Amino acid sequence: MHILELQNIEKYYAANHVVKNLNLQIQEGEFLTLLGPSGCGKTTTLRMIGGFEIPSAGRVVLNGKDITRLPPYQRKVNTVFQNYALFPNMNVWQNIAFGLQQQKMDKAATAKRVDEMIEMVQLIGFQKRKPMELSGGQQQRVAIARAVACNPDILLLDEPLGALDLKLRKQMQTELKNLHRELNKTFIYVTHDQEEALTMSDRIAVMNAGVLEQISTSEALYYAPQTKFVADFIGEANILHGTLTSASTATVAGKTVPIPTADLPKGTAITLFIRPEHITLHPQKGTLPGTLVELVFVGTNRKYIIEIAPGIRIVTTETTVDLPRFTPGQTVWVDWVTEKVHVFE
Repeated sequence: MHILELQNIEKYYAANHVVKNLNLQIQEGEFLTLLGPSGCGKTTTLRMIGGFEIPSAGRVVLNGKDITRLPPYQRKVNTVFQNYALFPNMNVWQNIAFGLQQQKMDKAATAKRVDEMIEMVQLIGFQKRKPMELSGGQQQRVAIARAVACNPDILLLDEPLGALDLKLRKQMQTELKNLHRELNKTFIYVTHDQEEALTMSDRIAVMNAGVLEQISTSEALYYAPQTKFVADFIGEANILHGTLTSASTATVAGKTVPIPTADLPKGTAITLFIRPEHITLHPQKGTLPGTLVELVFVGTNRKYIIEIAPGIRIVTTETTVDLPRFTPGQTVWVDWVTEKVHVFE
């Protein structure tokens, strides 16, 4: 059952077309991430859901009710902003209580609810501290507690981890996902960090230049991208250009290579997307010869960078359990798992 529906949403800023005919259904209780590069329209979309922007056309429907033109305070939707937007003159307890007091909740019920929120975000003992006396991660937890305290139907999170260091960011990803499970609320999350999106989301909506390119699970986006943009944007991919020579072969870098069966005319210019983990190297024989130009150690994996023609390079990975099998300057042969290759016209 979907809790929120965006119907034919358009958004213009003067002549700038920011969101283009967006249609999206969000399921009750899911963790949906809007993912894309800067300027793709994801934050504008979030702001239209929250009521901070009005669509130029289209409807925002929450629980079957058209809320397109309702102000933020009349929607059962709360937002956690990137800068947290905490009141600097209020302590933790007062910040969390603010929304409840605005709703005219009685003092006893407010105190009980605030204490529950403080316990939920593990900030017992910090009630009297002001925001400036907290770390970035603690401020974020206060912002989430304040947003959740009013029991919204949907929690909107606008790049809330953007200001945190890497270690704390990873920790807060886990905490947010656990919090989502505990609350059983619908989370709509905005980020440009694809690893963050893949790690946390039930589904991901990939946006590009105001257009929804694909919406699916992390696995489907990674292994079955439907557009060239998604294939290139999600994860790391080798991008090779070639010409179709038959239904299942193409010419790449002057060599004939196998590809999945493509329903395109012979001679069609195509683009191949191949994940590094689907490429293997051999010392003597294979599909494409090349020269190993660089070996990069990246912790649990190492990357081999192979030049198969001037200016055309392929990356493959292997685990670092064993010693490197090849050395820079060595001639190697490249093969790939044909059924894992994605072909686009």
